[in-house]
Amino acid sequence: MDTIFALATAQGKAGVAVVRVSGPLAFAACTRLAASAPKPRISSLRRLKGADGALLDEALVLAFEAGHSFTGEDVVEFQLHGSVAVVRAVLAELGSINGLRLADPGEFTRRALENDRLDIAQIEGLSDLIEAESEAQRQQALRVFEGKLGEKAEVWRRDLIRAAALIEATIDFADEEVPENVMPEVSDLLSKVETSLQEEADGAIIAERIREGFEIAIIGAPNAGKSTLLNRLAGREAAITSEYAGTTRDIIEVRMDLGGLPVTMLDTAGLRDTLDPVEGIGINRAIDRSTKADLRVFLMSDDPLPIEPKGEDIVLRGKSDVTSGDLPGISGVTGEGVDALVNAIASILSERASGVKTAIRERHRIAIEQGISGIRAANGSLNAGSEYSDLAAEDIRTVARSLDSLVGRVDVEHLLDEIFSSFCLGK
Repeated sequence: MDTIFALATAQGKAGVAVVRVSGPLAFAACTRLAASAPKPRISSLRRLKGADGALLDEALVLAFEAGHSFTGEDVVEFQLHGSVAVVRAVLAELGSINGLRLADPGEFTRRALENDRLDIAQIEGLSDLIEAESEAQRQQALRVFEGKLGEKAEVWRRDLIRAAALIEATIDFADEEVPENVMPEVSDLLSKVETSLQEEADGAIIAERIREGFEIAIIGAPNAGKSTLLNRLAGREAAITSEYAGTTRDIIEVRMDLGGLPVTMLDTAGLRDTLDPVEGIGINRAIDRSTKADLRVFLMSDDPLPIEPKGEDIVLRGKSDVTSGDLPGISGVTGEGVDALVNAIASILSERASGVKTAIRERHRIAIEQGISGIRAANGSLNAGSEYSDLAAEDIRTVARSLDSLVGRVDVEHLLDEIFSSFCLGK
């Protein structure tokens, strides 16, 4: 492979900037800049010089031999002073070395896949880890990056191969006496895998919400205090507020972290009958978006609403600083009830998030649901009689292939470009 290099840290000024080099010429490139490569996995302070002998920077240099690096290849990292000029000079010097080229986006991680350092699911976990903004996202991404999904997929694969082998044994030795009835073991194996897959499928939808953020809609009549409450939660003037009803015409979104969970709060148009066509569009959008939200906060007033709370929706009395009533009150002006609302939202969403397993993407969920369908088809064939055993075995092999795609054993080439394109150059 080519030897590639790139800035592995963010662009711009920083205390330290890391330039990574990976490939067969990594150590030679290090020798060119630093006179020699340090002993593997032992950092060394070196003076980096260009081909003309001019000093580029004084840097901490780390070397990793093939098999002990992120990519699986020889890797050298230069920990430079985080000056834009220093980084530019070092990258230019590396680019002048024969056999070295700038890495493509995600190319370091792709090499880790090709060298069996990571599987596809781990790479997706790494991508999510880089993008994580909340504690829940970090923990979820780490589980996948550590290989938890791959470990489960291996268990499923082992049990499915065992079940298929037992069935095929009854087919191969149909004219001979089989020592024991294998069908109870086959049934147990399939039931075990199906139960585990169903648990993953149930948690996958919530996992997707943790990746993308839960949506919480604030609903109420005009002038119920929705925009003021949103501004209070956001800690800034995200929405226009006034004493005039109908100020909010479109949906205003504010992303925030509540109790370690990613949340997008939605300020919606006040719900009422109106002849104003523009306001009517906003009200229809508010109703449509609120029905799709993960949770809704109703700010009640004397005006009736066209939609009603249900399930775990939170119902409060808006503008408690100027209103009274039996419902718990909340005020974006004084802050009354805001902490209680945040705690209630965090509690509800944390309870939902507790069901998350290791399948975190739609691709994972689809493969798992296909696996569940395949196991049910296999059970149907087995229950139809021994003459359908060959169909059952093929169904089980199909399930195994579907689940193998989770970690990249088969049928994943078309996924690679999409996955790696989301990575930065240094990854």
